[in-house]
Amino acid sequence: MLVWTKSGKTIVWIAFAVVFGLLVLMPFLVVIAAAFAGSWNGMLPSAPTTDHFRQALSGDELASLSVSLQTAFLGGLLAVGFGTWGALSAAGTRFARVADAMHHLPIAVPSVVVGLGLLVAFSRPPILLNGTRWIVVIAHLVLMVAFSYGTVAAAIQRVDPAYADVAASLGASPARVLWRVRLPMLLPAIASAAALSVALSMGEVGATIMVYPASWRTLPVSIFALTDRGQTFTAAAEAVVLLTATVVLVLVLDRLRGRAVER
Repeated sequence: MLVWTKSGKTIVWIAFAVVFGLLVLMPFLVVIAAAFAGSWNGMLPSAPTTDHFRQALSGDELASLSVSLQTAFLGGLLAVGFGTWGALSAAGTRFARVADAMHHLPIAVPSVVVGLGLLVAFSRPPILLNGTRWIVVIAHLVLMVAFSYGTVAAAIQRVDPAYADVAASLGASPARVLWRVRLPMLLPAIASAAALSVALSMGEVGATIMVYPASWRTLPVSIFALTDRGQTFTAAAEAVVLLTATVVLVLVLDRLRGRAVER
């Protein structure tokens, strides 16, 4: 830290705790309180109940959670595959900067623009995807590939190329060098990219709300719809469910990343 005195460090930590509590922790606590609230007419909620969670975990709302999980795995993990392939292909070439720009282009524009672009592109033959789940998966793939590419590309720059060069000098084919040397060394970064992509996919709503069909509604879209109809408490319960599912997924993927690091 740049502050060396004990009193100065105490002041800095207090300031951090206040800012973190007000800007980060407090909104989560309010959402959790609203999820259990039967009513909220005063400063604090009253008539605590679990009815909102029963609604959030039944019927169409439970189906939305399943849709979010499937979309996150399909879109997020496909993004990891495309991002890793792009990073490996561009590494060390004169087109690396162009590849960086192209992969990060989807996050340089508002996500609703990405959704509108996909809606226009795939609403007529020869590729008609409008009204299907696949247009939602593609929207998540397009948005998440930038994060996967950036994570793996940064890891490639930190890996010593001598390992691959030695393997090639010993007669290993390019495919063997890739599968036996380069990819194993990148496994921690790939696992981190997977965790980041899945977590971001679970909460994506901007592009999704532009393209989703009625039969493939993700949980963030359901939360938005409930809030728009004034069902704030049920929406808060669904938000808690979404947060819990995302944290569990990230912890599982982080455990896999830890195993990759041990290897």
